[in-house]
Amino acid sequence: MKKFLIAMLFTICIADPLFAQHTRPDKPNVIVVVSDDAGYIDFGCYGGKEIPTPNIDAIAKEGVRFTDAYVSASVCAPSRAGLLTGRYQQRFGFEHNTSSLVAPGYKLTDVGMDPSEQTIGNEMQANGYKTIAIGKWHQGEEKKHFPLNRGFDEFYGFIGGHRDFFAYKDKPSHELELYNNNEIIPESKVTYLTDMLTDRATDFIRENSNKPFFMYLSYNAVHTPMNAKKDLMDRFASIIDPGRRAYAAMMTSLDDGLGRVMETLKQQKLDENTLIIFVNDNGGATVNSSDNGPLRGMKGSKWEGGIRVAMMMRWPGHIVANKTYSQKVSSLDILPTSIAAGKGKQKGTKKLDGVNLIPYVNGQNKKAPHEALYWRRGVAAAIREKNWKLIRVKENVLLFDLSTDLSESTDLSAKYPERKKEMLSKLAKWEKGLDKPHWTSAYGDKNQIMKHRMETTGREMERMYP
Repeated sequence: MKKFLIAMLFTICIADPLFAQHTRPDKPNVIVVVSDDAGYIDFGCYGGKEIPTPNIDAIAKEGVRFTDAYVSASVCAPSRAGLLTGRYQQRFGFEHNTSSLVAPGYKLTDVGMDPSEQTIGNEMQANGYKTIAIGKWHQGEEKKHFPLNRGFDEFYGFIGGHRDFFAYKDKPSHELELYNNNEIIPESKVTYLTDMLTDRATDFIRENSNKPFFMYLSYNAVHTPMNAKKDLMDRFASIIDPGRRAYAAMMTSLDDGLGRVMETLKQQKLDENTLIIFVNDNGGATVNSSDNGPLRGMKGSKWEGGIRVAMMMRWPGHIVANKTYSQKVSSLDILPTSIAAGKGKQKGTKKLDGVNLIPYVNGQNKKAPHEALYWRRGVAAAIREKNWKLIRVKENVLLFDLSTDLSESTDLSAKYPERKKEMLSKLAKWEKGLDKPHWTSAYGDKNQIMKHRMETTGREMERMYP
């Protein structure tokens, strides 16, 4: 009888490829982890000394750390729109953080990611993956923008740009409510949000250990409000500044959570069959005590401190370990890299701006992944080509050589007028492929103009213009 059952099981596996796939997936799982508003050197692997981040650092040690990684926007919502679509978000009018200032021809209900855009969830679903979005969404508040309608089989998180990490005493507004798929989680069940998001991530891994899954794990740490657990605040009692102490405690909760996710993968014997990509959504914020180290500027700016971020990826046996990669890469690359890891094909018909990074980091492709990278939000725009960086804010144009001036302290636009002219031309050509913003920023143009003046230097002044 036992031999008969074994024979029957073998026959089913051969006859039913879906059954075979679910019992031993050939496709790798993919987990994209996003941190929120962290400083560039607040991770140990990027030089941080004050806050231990051993689990995040392990991704870099066991995989690839990118020194010149960029996001497509220096604020949360458009940055995530670019990551989720693999396309410059300005191509579909998502230029600013969501606001009620809609442009002519659009309605409040249009504020969010255009439903005609394919997300990384759509793409991974089409390639045989079970998908989940966990944490911060920030891609619109209408039903058409809801993660379950944007390529994700499951959702556990909130749809706004931030919320308290602890429970609200009163019923929160719609964008602050915590969802488990379509159900709202009562605030009485909220403990500490970073831990709750980690709990859902580890449960999902265990629930789907026998089939390929894609997870978008979008933590809201270390975004404000600065809510930290008391025991971790006590651990960092040596940090005098209370804001920085809370930041360190929140970063530790984030790192601990990622450690639990990685440990769960090992327990489920999925560790070597999972691609993990970690990225921060934009530069350190002006209001959360983050540290961008030598990078000038902070969240919201086109300085390196606004757009250059920590990014790393790990996939044992498929990506080289303990490698530092210094060509410029982008969060736009995450979508095509995720598709390629599972040997999939793009479902959407729109041209991607990102590329598959795997052949580049493994040395099979010696060229740079991108000839140039571009940014625009309102009156401020920028381009990086090779080691040259140009920032344009209305008539004010600044030019820097990042190979010798990482902190962007010396404007070379007068010294190299031809270089300036050439890069302005390329920036203008890129802009021709963009849509007009579907809504504008509540901050207006003033902050963008002020924060990109050469005389606006130092963290104290930078924090004056969020």
